Amino acid sequence: MRYLVAGGAGFIGSHLCERLIAEGHEVVAVDNFITGSRESLEQLEGHPRFLLVEHDVVLPLEVSGRFDFVMNLASPASPKDYLQHPIETLRTGSEGTFNLLEISRRDDARFLLASTSECYGDPLEHPQVETYWGNVNPVGVRSCYDEAKRFAEALTMAYHRQWGVRTSIARIFNTYGPRMKLDDGRIVPAFIDQALRGAPITVFGSGSQTRSFCYVSDLVDGLVRLAQSEERYPVNLGNPEEMTVLEFATRIRQVVGGDSEIVYQPLPEDDPQRRQPDISKARRLLGWEPRVGLDEGLKLTVEWFRQKGLNARSSC
Repeated sequence: MRYLVAGGAGFIGSHLCERLIAEGHEVVAVDNFITGSRESLEQLEGHPRFLLVEHDVVLPLEVSGRFDFVMNLASPASPKDYLQHPIETLRTGSEGTFNLLEISRRDDARFLLASTSECYGDPLEHPQVETYWGNVNPVGVRSCYDEAKRFAEALTMAYHRQWGVRTSIARIFNTYGPRMKLDDGRIVPAFIDQALRGAPITVFGSGSQTRSFCYVSDLVDGLVRLAQSEERYPVNLGNPEEMTVLEFATRIRQVVGGDSEIVYQPLPEDDPQRRQPDISKARRLLGWEPRVGLDEGLKLTVEWFRQKGLNARSSC
């Protein structure tokens, strides 16, 4: 098969490209490198079935040949990045999704949208199931990301209903692993960075807010299965093992070693208090659930950062 992976130089996108190439497919990765990195794809450089194109998906893409799958992972994904690029984030979710859906319609290609658990906002239902409509602040500081993804979901469903495009929507929960940017502001790389440097680990709020963490290889497996399925409505992909942020900080400290102090800072605006996916639908329809345990995944991630020599805060 021939795949178009938008956002292919990003954290998840690069792992997806690697998986598809390993399965024998041809991959065209597209990225404008606002948040992605060529280094994330260095393992595929020169591969005969891989092509990397520098391009912004808000503009029409001209690549010869037809595609069998279009995988839309194009978007800043960390709060630090989308707060720095709010307009670009909104345009990517709207104009970029439109352009990629047009390619799918032209080629009769399957389309997958990498959406987000942020569509649930600060949820009033717990755990979050796909039928929950969410509790999102449409004018808050995080709305550029939340609403871009909610619009992208609506646009994806409109293309399915009006044009019969074979679409899939993945609502991705917290994902971690090698190739994350150490300075992107998300909880996993931030805690690892601080622990590796022996610096205080910064917990926002009381640390009682909860998250669940899915290793990247598990998430990519879910994306591939979903793209090949017949399910058109959103499917949660994440690890249902819930833990508090304070518990997670303690776990990071144990994996890294050392005695970093845990310090507290005020909670950012609109930061969700609880986040845990109900993955019953993914289990039933895709036969999917996470297989990499948290300790195993954290050890692999910490080792990757150490091998890269990123014991000081830097971009990767």
